[in-house]
Amino acid sequence: MQDNERRMYELEYPAPSVDEGPTLVVAMHGYADAGLSVESSADHLKAALESRPLATFNSDELIDYRSRRPAVTIDIDQPVEIGSLDLDIRVLKDTEGKPFLLLSGPEPDLRWESFTKAVAELVTRFDVKNTICLYAAPMPVPHTRPLVVTAHGNSAELVSRMVRMESKMIVPGSASLFIEKELAQLGRNVAGYTAHVPHYLSSSPYPHATHQLLDAVSEAAGLDLPLKSLEHDIERVNIQLEEQVNDSEEIVQVVHSLEDQYDAYMERYRNEHPQAIMPGEQHVPSGEELGAEFQRFLADIDTADDFLENDSEDGKDSNPEDDF
Repeated sequence: MQDNERRMYELEYPAPSVDEGPTLVVAMHGYADAGLSVESSADHLKAALESRPLATFNSDELIDYRSRRPAVTIDIDQPVEIGSLDLDIRVLKDTEGKPFLLLSGPEPDLRWESFTKAVAELVTRFDVKNTICLYAAPMPVPHTRPLVVTAHGNSAELVSRMVRMESKMIVPGSASLFIEKELAQLGRNVAGYTAHVPHYLSSSPYPHATHQLLDAVSEAAGLDLPLKSLEHDIERVNIQLEEQVNDSEEIVQVVHSLEDQYDAYMERYRNEHPQAIMPGEQHVPSGEELGAEFQRFLADIDTADDFLENDSEDGKDSNPEDDF
């Protein structure tokens, strides 16, 4: 490892075990985080699942403390606690015990290129199969319709059945986008998922977007993620929104206008992409997925037949008196 990589991060020792070909979820806050959805996604996963640190990045190399001053708690006359600005990669296990990786913490202020190289080195070291970067953007969409998560990336496995942006655009750069570009150049599967948060709700926590981002990750990576508590948060926010919207005729008209735009766009997208899973719909297995499942079913039958045949042969050779 080069000197600059040593300064960039430290590996945990002994390192937690990582299965071959894990998924890496990148959820750094500070950029494209409407509704605090990206930060909340990382916080929810770390709070709900077992986790252990794998690599810790050097904040002194990456964070401008003057631009994001950590909160300091002073007890009478002594500073006793300084808020964390930890940026790390952790190994988490889903509810079925399947491990995956999570890169979370504040987006670096400095040395994006060195940071990107370090992340790519770790992706190669631990043979990460798929990397999914999370984003959330304020969009002219209504809260009364299913929340859209659009996808972009170089892997059909990660993006083919999701709603995709079909136009060229120029957006402000981010460390996550640097990582996407670097991993794509290395031939690694990488995708970005962006939650479309109603623009009039983008400045406050919006659990709908957090839920849909994690649900998209769960579907793409084959992970079983605990989302029930987020569903309770969604119900609570829905009640609050209904009360606030109904109090203003002007807001009601704006929402209706956004609904018309949303419905027209989704109808057009459905006609052009009949295989895509639209917001609010359940995943329908593709022909390839059904074929693979059928092959597993046949293999299970063959295994069961072999077991029964062997068990029968063993029974012929045994003496019944031996069982007593």
